[in-house]
Parts: sequence; C-alpha cells; structure tokens
Amino acid sequence: MPVKLGEKLPQENAEARIEIVPLIDIMFFLLASFMLVSLSMVNLKSVKVNLPTATTAGNDSKKDIVDISIDQAGDIFLDKKLVGKNELTRGLESARRQNPNLRVFISGDRQARHGVVIDVLDHVRAAGIDKVAFEIQPTRAKS
Repeated sequence: MPVKLGEKLPQENAEARIEIVPLIDIMFFLLASFMLVSLSMVNLKSVKVNLPTATTAGNDSKKDIVDISIDQAGDIFLDKKLVGKNELTRGLESARRQNPNLRVFISGDRQARHGVVIDVLDHVRAAGIDKVAFEIQPTRAKS
C-alpha cells in the first residue's frame, strides 16, 4: 500500500496516551541508583581497631553519635582526632551542649588495656553523658 504524503492522521484516534510501565522502570532505576550512591557516601568516624566479638551484637545507626576510639597503644581518638584526656572531656562537654541527646560510641581495641577504657568511660560520664555504647563485632557463625 503506497504512503500518501500530506495526508493528516485520522482524527478518530487522536487521544493521547501515557505509557506507565516505562515510567515505573525508570523510577525503580533511579531509586536503586540513589540508594547505591548514598551507601558509598557513608563516612565512618572511627579509627581502625581490632574489635572483640559477642554473640548478642547488633547494628546501630550512627546518627547523633560521637565516636571515641582507643587503639592498642592506649591512644584516644575523638572522631578520628588524637586527643588527650582533658581535650576529650572538653570536646564531649561542648558536643553535649550542642546536642543534649548525644550518645557516645566507644571502640576499644581488643589489646587495649581495660584501665584505659574505664578511664575514657569515666571522662564521658564527667562530661554529663549517660548514653554510652561499646562497639563489638558479632561472632561468626560456625558451620
């Protein structure tokens, strides 16, 4: 059948249609892309330490949390910054003034001395912070 040029489309099917399925596919693709990009932008605040394990360990969100890390040598880090004990107390007090619901997350190396960890806990309490958690690793399931 030859094509006739210059003839307009028939007006009986002039209704506009929007196909929904391709739009849903695009929205799912964008959602997945944004989720993957946001996961890669997570900024960890802790120093790399060898954590002890526990069977009752679980994940905790890191919102409104100040991270204190204690390495094997007993050095104390406040959000990845090496600090002394007086600086630790001052930093925690100023953070508590900015956020009264502040929580502290203590990550102590497995080889760190217990006395250093308790001393850090004492400084956290001296700063007026009651919400304290210790970071541990879950025990690997044995098959």
